[in-house]
Amino acid sequence: MTVQQLKEKIFSRKQISKPEAMFLTTAPMDQLCPAANEIRKHFCGNSFDICTIINAKSGKCSEDCKFCAQSSHYHTSTETYPLLDTDKILEEAKYNDVRGVLRYGIVTSGKNLTDAEVDKLCNSIRAVTKETSIQVCVSCGLLTEPQFQKIKRAGATRVHNNLESSPCYFQQVCTTHTTAEKVATLKAAKRAGLSLCSGGIMGMGETMEDRIDMVLLQRKLGIKSIPVNMLNPIPGTPYAHNQVLSNEEMCRTVAIFRFLIPDASIRLAGGRGLLPDKGEACFRSGANAAISGDMLTTSGYTIESDLALLKKLGYEVKLQNE
Repeated sequence: MTVQQLKEKIFSRKQISKPEAMFLTTAPMDQLCPAANEIRKHFCGNSFDICTIINAKSGKCSEDCKFCAQSSHYHTSTETYPLLDTDKILEEAKYNDVRGVLRYGIVTSGKNLTDAEVDKLCNSIRAVTKETSIQVCVSCGLLTEPQFQKIKRAGATRVHNNLESSPCYFQQVCTTHTTAEKVATLKAAKRAGLSLCSGGIMGMGETMEDRIDMVLLQRKLGIKSIPVNMLNPIPGTPYAHNQVLSNEEMCRTVAIFRFLIPDASIRLAGGRGLLPDKGEACFRSGANAAISGDMLTTSGYTIESDLALLKKLGYEVKLQNE
């Protein structure tokens, strides 16, 4: 088995297996990363999907995810506030729209939203879709199919819900909900007619096999937008002292993900600011999407700086995997 052979297998539109993906965990980087970039070019061209997010409801979350500054189980300095009014959500959408961002994620803390909060959110979605050209994505926890149907009718096009890690390892990350509940939520969103976005966090103590198992499940679910977050150890959380991953490990991770889902939007997300090159090497190793601007509880990048980087790399900003 060689990297070249696996690349050719993918070019012939065959899927690689878990053992083949595991082989890539020790493949030479100077072979793996260029091959992943070739696969990206072959299946996605030079399209780059850039999105931004707004922290529309912050803190006091009932869940005990060990990575999260918004969990009520931990003592952090995160600001808390209820679901934002439409005016603020619309203001941020307009700001992103005029700067060339094509997708806008409305993210809320908590296990889910009440029906009243969903109705309020839908009012905001209708305003954004009426007054901007930006696509709306929502990330609101474990909603039900009827709630997703309301969100779809309001004008949203995508739902985000990270698996975070493999089903096996997620039990070490969170005890208040399960991978099975997340999968059921993604399936409910899909039945409601929404496209799906689901990735994970690297650096929580999981193995590369856990990361591969996560993406294999996402492949099975037909998910084509895969956020790749790198853990930003936040004081007050159980992962506060985790070691930050190296640039090389992040490049290897996104390259393997590209081999597993060749036509996906492999999206660098939270933690990118911890990389010495702000993700540039990953964008040469198979990644072709990103979350720009501020993250939920940590700083990101300016939209302008990201657009300049994409121009330097020869990418063209386009919506992908609708």
